[in-house]
Amino acid sequence: MSSDVSASTPKSPASAQPTALYGGQGTRRVTVRDIAAAKARHEKWPMLTAYDALSARVFDEAGIPVLLVGDSAAMVVYGYDSTIPVTVDDLVPLAAAVVRGAKRALVVADLPFGSYQSGVAEALATSARFMKEANVQAIKVEGGRRVLPQVEAMVAAGIPVMGHLGLTPQSVNAFGGYRVQGRGEDGEQLMADAKALEAAGAFSVVLECVPDELARRVTASLSIPTIGIGAGEGTDAQVLVWQDMAGLTPHTAKFVKKYADLYSVLGDAAREFAGEVVTGAFPTPEYSYK
Repeated sequence: MSSDVSASTPKSPASAQPTALYGGQGTRRVTVRDIAAAKARHEKWPMLTAYDALSARVFDEAGIPVLLVGDSAAMVVYGYDSTIPVTVDDLVPLAAAVVRGAKRALVVADLPFGSYQSGVAEALATSARFMKEANVQAIKVEGGRRVLPQVEAMVAAGIPVMGHLGLTPQSVNAFGGYRVQGRGEDGEQLMADAKALEAAGAFSVVLECVPDELARRVTASLSIPTIGIGAGEGTDAQVLVWQDMAGLTPHTAKFVKKYADLYSVLGDAAREFAGEVVTGAFPTPEYSYK
């Protein structure tokens, strides 16, 4: 509980929550208010992507407070070479699975390319599908001032919105590839976009592939949390695609640190299984029914 609550105050199971945002199991879901409180007390926290119930459960039990059902599913789930082809129909079932797998984490869903850019009505309709069909607790959109009408309308409708600035993968064709954003005068434009998203009601903003110094300045200038991915150590939180983090993807960006080598682990397991099948070593009576 927060420090301003007396030790003698009764704690109901519905409201009990660890002081720290990261770690352990809570008795309710993390909320956007918890995210804001973490920024106020200068607490850093982790976010990971998830696309299925099993990985969501693992990360939830590991204490990860926020899970993102990213449009990165286009590449790590569906095998495309960018995020652009993935659709709402592709992502809604994945988001629903993540919500079922995670009991504590705040689940955020990306709105994919072409599902909100045309205007407020489209953004509201797409968000409603994710909120009603998948039961996610928040939505993420890419862009700054160009999507403010959509952000304002979604927030007014009661939909928590996470922004995304810097290298926004849905605009990769306009950027001419995956390149660092926000250098020089472009940094002031990114700063203005971040402040505009905050004013529009966004509860947080992802900063992707921007210089460390710029990310620090943006973080210091906002009252809402910043979430870095390739933005240095000065942001309030950090996010990675879980397959990158766990070493399942053989080629990753400079900013990715691999915390395991699951590519080799799974390959070794598959080869060992295959070898035992071929030689007749599996299944033994231990794995058979009488």
